[in-house]
Amino acid sequence: MVGKKKAPKRGKRTPIGDRVQVLMMMHPDVIADIKQVGIDEHRAAWDVMEQAAREFLKRRKAKRIS
Repeated sequence: MVGKKKAPKRGKRTPIGDRVQVLMMMHPDVIADIKQVGIDEHRAAWDVMEQAAREFLKRRKAKRIS
């Protein structure tokens, strides 16, 4: 007999919407710091990184316009 499969629960670690996965290489200390920020703020690490990337791109775009 085959048991019933449970649907995965959407949690803070599950991407929301139409996001796609990206593989990046970073120093282990940076990764640990990002994870700690996520724990401290009750957010997923991908959410912390997405916010940081958006802020970086916003500053870069403003600098190019100036």
